[in-house]
Amino acid sequence: MRAGRPGGYVCGIDAAMDVIGGKWKVLVLWALHIRPHRFGELRRELPGITEKVLASHLRELEADGIVHREVYDEVPPRVEYSLTPRGVTLNEALEPLGAWGRRHVLGSAAAGQMGVHDDVAAVAGRPGVAAAAGDDA
Repeated sequence: MRAGRPGGYVCGIDAAMDVIGGKWKVLVLWALHIRPHRFGELRRELPGITEKVLASHLRELEADGIVHREVYDEVPPRVEYSLTPRGVTLNEALEPLGAWGRRHVLGSAAAGQMGVHDDVAAVAGRPGVAAAAGDDA
């Protein structure tokens, strides 16, 4: 795990926000919740993210024990990113936050009926991603 913010944390939410802070980290977590992804797949799932920012976020999430980076001994080399057990529990903790956002910000009448995967398509702007992944909720 990487070193925390200098001066320590005020509370647990403060510490958690240090791990998921940034515009894209939560969206990376939701994309990896569906299945492992290669770098290019993540870029396509998250329109607008730059390679530099994605690489930086993946390195930070890996250092925090949230994301696992698997390098396959192939030519050309293949690298896949997936959630660690700690990353899965972080996504579970974020589920109520996603429900709150659908209910109070997006105003979705079906907020209580949406599955975990529905946030990826809704937030990332990629219709069909959630339907292709199946409904686990």
